[in-house]
Amino acid sequence: MIKVALLHFGFEDYTIELANSLAKYVDLTVIHPKKLSDVCRDAFDPSIRVITFNKPRIRDPRNVLSMNAMMRIIKDIQPDVLHVQETNDPWYDWTLLLNRMPTLVTTIHDVFRHPGDKVAVFGSEYTRRIAFYRSQQLIVHTDQLKKILIEQFNLPEGRVNVIPHGELGSLYQRRGDRNNQPRDPNTLLFFGRIWPYKGLKYLLEAMPLIAERVPQVKLIIAGRGENINQYFPNGYDENRYEIINRLISLEEVGNLFQRSTLTVLPYIEASQSGVAALSYGMGTLVVASDIGGLSEIVQHKKDGLLVPPRDAQALSDAIVCLLSDRDLQQKMRTAALARCQQDLNWSNIAAQTVEVYQKAMKTIN
Repeated sequence: MIKVALLHFGFEDYTIELANSLAKYVDLTVIHPKKLSDVCRDAFDPSIRVITFNKPRIRDPRNVLSMNAMMRIIKDIQPDVLHVQETNDPWYDWTLLLNRMPTLVTTIHDVFRHPGDKVAVFGSEYTRRIAFYRSQQLIVHTDQLKKILIEQFNLPEGRVNVIPHGELGSLYQRRGDRNNQPRDPNTLLFFGRIWPYKGLKYLLEAMPLIAERVPQVKLIIAGRGENINQYFPNGYDENRYEIINRLISLEEVGNLFQRSTLTVLPYIEASQSGVAALSYGMGTLVVASDIGGLSEIVQHKKDGLLVPPRDAQALSDAIVCLLSDRDLQQKMRTAALARCQQDLNWSNIAAQTVEVYQKAMKTIN
């Protein structure tokens, strides 16, 4: 059995679901900073060893000690494969450059940082490329990201593997309060970090157009990021909008998706989307911009609707179309849940990931 160390500094939901499915195929140890322990507590399969290390904030020079501790853990495990969930941490990137590593597989969730994303670390845009070149194999979630890595970073095609982002609905159903919220037939959800690339502006432009045809429509905006007041300079109608402008607790997330009929992703740039992965698993329909990785995740007219980005009229038409047609909703919900047993199924994703490990080990031998 292959011995694998799975290292992550974030992307907790993805790591939990991947690890639990990988545990059936490999001898698995998860390594992560102590601060992630609360999020991941009790979420991992009991057969998985979990080792933590202290990780200060990025600007803290004690990161040198932290990286030494991380390397000691990796050396003690002596894994056949080290699988890293891509990080924006320059300390890790420099450690990767300066140390001899085991066979390395890296999952790249976003090749470039998103426009307007103010949480990215200074310099990480350059240092994170070290992982592109030091890894024996890379995993991305869409063909579009594979194409970028091959064309813009001159990586060989055989080193970049496309494995979809698995569904996250079942994880949040396990985390929820077990109270099945009735689904409100006219409620839309905009969920996640509120940055310019998420295109909230265009959804707000579409709302009056939707309300003309579906007067009961309501939009929940849930997440943190930019100051939400800039989108509502004259205030807002509390019957039309419910705004939760903060970090959403894990227990709350499932309830928000259960309450909503539609998740709207009016993004103006996208690589992949955990929000779409969560929507599908929760049986919440998706209307999204036909852009980047979203064009591959959402199968237009089968399990969701795609619209041109920055087009409030097209967005409102698609939303009204779905809200007004219960049969179409049911058909798309059934198709989305079926995909959760197919390409978005974690067991299938874990099996494909093990194939990438085998490929990486062959490369180095």
